[in-house]
Amino acid sequence: MRVEPAAEQDWKAYARSVLVFSLVSWLALYLILRTQGAHPLNPEGFRSGPWDLSFNTASSFVSNTSWQFYGGETTLSYFSQMAGITVASFTSGAVGVAVAVALIRGLARRETERLGNFWVDLTRSLLYVLLPLSILASIVLASQGVIQTLSGSVDLGGLTHLPQTLALGPTASQESIKLLSGDGGGFFNVNSAMPFENPTGLSNFIEILLMLLIPAALTYTFGQMVGRRRQGWMLYATMVALFVTGIGVLYAAEAHGTPAMHAAGAHGANMTGKEVRFATGGSTLFVATATASGDGAVNSALESLTGLGGAVPMANIMSGEVIFGGPGSGLYGMMLVVVIAVFIAGLMVGRTPEYLGKKIGIREIKLALLGTLFVPIAVLGTTALATATQAGTRSLFEHGPQGFSETLYAYLSQTNNNGSAFAGYTGFIQPNAPGNVGSYGISFADLAGGAVMTLGRFVPILFVLALAGALSTRKVAPHGLGTLRTDTPTFAIFLIGVVILLALLNFLGALFLGPLAQSLTSQLF
Repeated sequence: MRVEPAAEQDWKAYARSVLVFSLVSWLALYLILRTQGAHPLNPEGFRSGPWDLSFNTASSFVSNTSWQFYGGETTLSYFSQMAGITVASFTSGAVGVAVAVALIRGLARRETERLGNFWVDLTRSLLYVLLPLSILASIVLASQGVIQTLSGSVDLGGLTHLPQTLALGPTASQESIKLLSGDGGGFFNVNSAMPFENPTGLSNFIEILLMLLIPAALTYTFGQMVGRRRQGWMLYATMVALFVTGIGVLYAAEAHGTPAMHAAGAHGANMTGKEVRFATGGSTLFVATATASGDGAVNSALESLTGLGGAVPMANIMSGEVIFGGPGSGLYGMMLVVVIAVFIAGLMVGRTPEYLGKKIGIREIKLALLGTLFVPIAVLGTTALATATQAGTRSLFEHGPQGFSETLYAYLSQTNNNGSAFAGYTGFIQPNAPGNVGSYGISFADLAGGAVMTLGRFVPILFVLALAGALSTRKVAPHGLGTLRTDTPTFAIFLIGVVILLALLNFLGALFLGPLAQSLTSQLF
C-alpha cells in the first residue's frame, strides 16, 4: 500500500485507518459468506445462509466477537472457514493490539499529536505476534489430536450400526488463532467441547493458556513502553486478583450443585453440560478464562451452570472485560477505568488528578466515561427491546429468570465482543411454531446482534483514540511528595473497587432479575 513507516498519524487519522480497514474487512467477509455456493474447498456443497445471518456473522468476526448463530460444520465451507473466519480472526485481533499500542504512546509521549502509524502497528501485530504464535500453537494442538484435513465428512455406522456422518475439516489452524486473537468462534458448533477441537486435558490447558497469553503480556508491554515497569505489574496484579476471585466463586458454585439437585437428593457436583474428561475443575477454569479474557470459547454448556455459577461469567463480562480482556481491548478498557479511578482519587485527596505525570482534565474524564458507559447502556437498552417486543421474544425459548438471563447474556456477550452464549436465546426460529411468521424473529436477533457488536467494538475505540490524542499533547509534571502513586498495592485495591462499583451500578438490577433470582429458587431452569 506504499505506507511510509516513518509517517505517523494523529488520533483522527489513526481512527480513520481503523474504520476503513475494518469496513473493507467486513465487506470481504460478507462477500465470502454470500457466495459460498461458488467456493472451492466445499466438499459438502454448502450454500449461503440467509442474508441476515451473513450480516450477523460478518459483524461478529470483524468486531472480534465470534458470536455464532450457526453450526460451523453444517453451515460453512472450508474456504469460508479459512479465507473468511480465520483471516478475520487474525485481522480483528491485530486491530485491538494496534489501538492499545496507540493509547500507550499517547501516555508515554509528550507535547505531540503523533500516535504512530496504524498500518505499521497492524503489520507488526500480525507478522511478529499472531502469526508465529498461531503456527506454533497449531502444531502443538495437532500433536494432541486436533484434526487438520481438507477431506470431506466420513459416513460410518458406529456400535449401533445406525448411519452417522462425522464432520472433519482444517480445525487446528483455526483453533490456534481463535484462542490467541480473542475471537473464540469454533470450527464445530459445540466449540472446545468437541474432541476434534479439544481432545485431551493437556490441550485444554494449552487452550486456556493461549486465551490469556497476549492480554496478560500486554500489561508488561505497557510498563516497558511508558518506562515504568511497576505500572504494568500493578495492572497485571489487579487483573489476576479479579480473575482468581471469579474462578473461586464459580468452582465453589459448581462443586456444590444446584438447589434442584439437593431437593432431589443429589449432593455432588453439577456435571450437567460438562465433558467428563474435563470435569468440574477443567470446565470452570475454561469458562472463567474465556469470559475474563474476552475470547468466548467454551468447553461446556454455560446455560447448565448453577444460578450463582452463571453469575460469574456474566460478572466477568459486565466488568467491561478488563480482567485481561481481549488482545488490546482488555488493556485499553482497563486504562479507561484507571483514568476514572485517578480522577476519583484526586477528588478524595483534594489534588488535581494526574496519571504518569499527565493531568487528567475535563476532556479526558469525559472521554473515559463515555468509552466506559456506552457499552452498558447499549446492553441494557437492547435487552429491554428483546424482552419487551414480540420480535425479540420469538428468539427466547425459556421463561422466568433463566429466560431473562439468556437474553441478557446474549446482548451482554455481543456488545462486549465476547461471543460466549447461554444458548437459549437463538437466531433460529422454528417456522412451524405457533406465533412465528416468516423470518421476522430471525431478522431481529441477527440484525440487533450485528449492530451492537459493531457499535460495541468501534465506538469505544474512537473514545480511546481521542483520549490518546488528548493525553499525547500534555506536558509531564514533575514527580513530587504529593503525587498520587498509581503503582502501589493500595491503588490496585482502589482500582478493583472502582471496577466492581462500575459493574454493580450498571448491572446489579439486571443480575437480580436473572441469575441471582434463579440461585434463590429450587427450579432447575
